Amino acid sequence: MYDELHVFSVIVEQSSMNKASALLNLSQPALSRKIAKLEQDIGSPLFRRIGKRLELTRIGQLTYEYAIELRQLHRNYLQTVSEFTATGRSSLTIGASLTTLQTTLPDLIQMLTSAHPEVDIKAVTGKTHEIVSLVREHKADIGIVASSIEDSTLRCLPLFDDHLLLILPRNQVVTDKGSLGIMDLDGMPMILFSRGTWYRVLTDELFDKYQLQPDVRMEIDSFEAILRLLHTCRAATLLPQSYMRQQLIDDNELVVVPIRELEDTKRTTSLIHADPAGLSPSVRLWINEIAARFPSKQA
Repeated sequence: MYDELHVFSVIVEQSSMNKASALLNLSQPALSRKIAKLEQDIGSPLFRRIGKRLELTRIGQLTYEYAIELRQLHRNYLQTVSEFTATGRSSLTIGASLTTLQTTLPDLIQMLTSAHPEVDIKAVTGKTHEIVSLVREHKADIGIVASSIEDSTLRCLPLFDDHLLLILPRNQVVTDKGSLGIMDLDGMPMILFSRGTWYRVLTDELFDKYQLQPDVRMEIDSFEAILRLLHTCRAATLLPQSYMRQQLIDDNELVVVPIRELEDTKRTTSLIHADPAGLSPSVRLWINEIAARFPSKQA
C-alpha cells in the first residue's frame, strides 16, 4: 500500500494526472490502476469527478494527510538507518542539573543502556539555568532538572514530585517528645548541599519560612559525601527523597525522621527538550521511553 499512497500523494500535490505521470515515469493507465487498488484496499473512493476536475472526498483528504505523515516517518526512518550504518552507533547527550545528576540520572542511564546497548550516552552537568541554555542551543538533546521550566522554545515534561527528608545518624538524637518537629531544626548541627542549586534554594526557603537558624557545619555538592560525614560531624542533613535508598540508609547507619512540614517542600523533576520536529527519531523514542517510566505524572 505504501507505493499506492505515494502515487496518490503525488497526484494530489501536482493537481494533474499528466504532471504526476511524467514525474513518476508511469503511464496514466498505470496511475489509474494504482488509485483503483488503493480505493479497493481502503473501501472508499478517494476522488469525486466534477466536470473535468477531480476533487478529494473526505476520505481522500484523510488519506492524503496519512500519506504525508507516512512519508515523513519513512524519511526519518531512512535518516536514522543511514546515521547508524555510517557510525555503527547512535548518541544521546543529556544535560543534568547538579541535583538530578546524583538522584535521577544514574537510573535513567542504566535504563537506556539496558534497552539500547548500542547508544553512546554523554552527560553534561551544571546549574538549572545552564542546562536550559544547553538544551535551547542544541548542545544537549535533553535536560533533566529539578524544577518546572517555562520557556516558549522548549517542551517541559514533568516526571515526578520530590521533597526534602531529614536524615540523622542513628541513635544521635533523643527527645522527650519521642519525635521531632520542624522547630527542632533551629540550632541543629547540619551539613547542607552547596548554594546555587534548586534544593539548596528549597532548604533556605524552608529556614526563612519558619525562622530557623541551623548550625551549618559544612556545605558540600556531593550527596554521598554528606551522608558519609554525618556520623563524623554528628550532624543532620536535608536531602531529596528521590536520592535516599534503603541501602544507603542501612550502609551509613542513618535514620529518616518524618516531619510533616517537609512534605510541603515539593519540587517537580522534569525532562526538557526542544521542538520534537527538530529532534531525531531516536531522541524522540528515548524521550517517550523515559516518560513511560513515570506514568503516574503523565496521567
